[in-house]
Amino acid sequence: MWIGNYLIQRLYDQGVRHVFGVPGDFVLGFDKLLEESSLIEFVNTCDEQGAGFAADAYARLQGLGAVCITYCVGGLKVANTTAQAYAEKSPVIVISGSPGMDERVKNPLLHHKVREFDTQFKVFQQLTVASTVIDRPDTAFQEIDRVIAAALRYKQPVYIELPRNLVHQPGHPNYQWAVSPEPSDENALKEALEEALTLINQAHRPVILAGVELHRFGLQDSLMQLVEKTNIPVAVTLLSKSVFNEQHPCYLGIYAGAMGHPDIQHYVETSDCLILLGAFMTDLDLGGFTAHLDPKRSIKVTNEKTLIQYHTYEDIRLQDFMQGLIAAPIRPRPLDLPQRVQPSLAVFPLPEQKITLQRLFDRLNRFIDDNTIVIADPGDALFAGVDLLMHHHTEFLSPAYYASLGFAVPASLGTQLAKPNLRPLVLVGDGAFQMTGMELSTIARYHLNPIVIVINNQGYATERPMQDGKFNDILNWKYSRLPELLGTGVGFEVTTEVELEEALLFSRMNQDSFCILDVQIDATDVSMALKQLTGALGAKVRSSQSTS
Repeated sequence: MWIGNYLIQRLYDQGVRHVFGVPGDFVLGFDKLLEESSLIEFVNTCDEQGAGFAADAYARLQGLGAVCITYCVGGLKVANTTAQAYAEKSPVIVISGSPGMDERVKNPLLHHKVREFDTQFKVFQQLTVASTVIDRPDTAFQEIDRVIAAALRYKQPVYIELPRNLVHQPGHPNYQWAVSPEPSDENALKEALEEALTLINQAHRPVILAGVELHRFGLQDSLMQLVEKTNIPVAVTLLSKSVFNEQHPCYLGIYAGAMGHPDIQHYVETSDCLILLGAFMTDLDLGGFTAHLDPKRSIKVTNEKTLIQYHTYEDIRLQDFMQGLIAAPIRPRPLDLPQRVQPSLAVFPLPEQKITLQRLFDRLNRFIDDNTIVIADPGDALFAGVDLLMHHHTEFLSPAYYASLGFAVPASLGTQLAKPNLRPLVLVGDGAFQMTGMELSTIARYHLNPIVIVINNQGYATERPMQDGKFNDILNWKYSRLPELLGTGVGFEVTTEVELEEALLFSRMNQDSFCILDVQIDATDVSMALKQLTGALGAKVRSSQSTS
């Protein structure tokens, strides 16, 4: 089997049915193999960054994603999206074509080359959990399997560089991949579970803080089993929103330190046993580090390390710890939760009422149905969206840690190809839309139908409270007229509640194409959560200026 065909087969075996990318001469041979394979569709996007974000979203929902680009001019454009996938644990396989090994003799100045032929490889070694250059046919199959296994084991991106003269070379004829499972250390797991069980059963008010790793490792059902058995309340972080059914009676809400709801903050921080499962302690998840979580009352388990009070346990897999908790004799207890924040039931629309951010999200909360997946860009698309009530688990995607603008629109491409039964509701600021919004062209070409809400507040509203200036201003596009440019889709200009209602009702009925709503919000209209976060971040900006 050719090396290129082997890579395609291994991607297919792991559930990959779409590869996102942009063609280029160093990768055209592999692109053609993809096209001829009939196993995997190559989805060529407007830009490599759009391909990277689409592959990231695909990986979050499908368990593995892939982006395929050419050498350096393409590869280095997905450095940002790969960094996001690494930071937020999304298993994306970066496949880069490159000059043939025979072309590198005497170090010629080939086009796209930066410094040395391995410059791009060195960059991606810093952004991935495993990387390889396929430079020998006899080890090619083994290297491909090694890095794919690392992506699945750690749920982080990997890098495969495929020189073009090896795409059609046969690999080792007698090679067979031997899976090497990495189970937990039995003694460490047993001791950790015993210590955790003692703390949980002695506690009067334990709380689970469910993190994003539960999503990445497909442990949502295990979390539900644990909660159904024990009745322990569940809070989630910004990054892990929707990892647990938000309509479940044990759902507490989003914990985000002082940036979140005060009742939820108090309940979590006063718990006498906080069980953190797969949670990242990032500044955004912790409300700009305004959280007060006592390690002496905490059980913290990630896929790399387990911390119980001040004890550290190594080599315990998150999956195994979860199964151990489910099997353990944990004492169930009655629920005693603070009153949950209820969606607004105010009359909508009010005649001649200008649309505001709060009223927009109040209406979207009632617009979401069982077939909706919400994809939010950083900024108020995310922070105002935290109170949106998801109907099932894993139906809210956002880069809530790495926080790269421009994720949402291309992510809807990857989302809808991964889960055709879900219709994306895309929440994106006007600044973020101008970065990657033209992936609507790719969305149109593949006959997809996301509903895109452009929160148009005339620039970078997230930055204005921290440090305002002309650098936060952007040209006000006629977003609602983009369908005229693309020759498909439906656009709406929204300034009032009545216009929003009409646009949403039409968008619901229109299943044939994308809809884009230019929702024009006052530049000073921001959510309370964003005000709190930018207040803390702005203080740091001003402090750095005063000391420089």
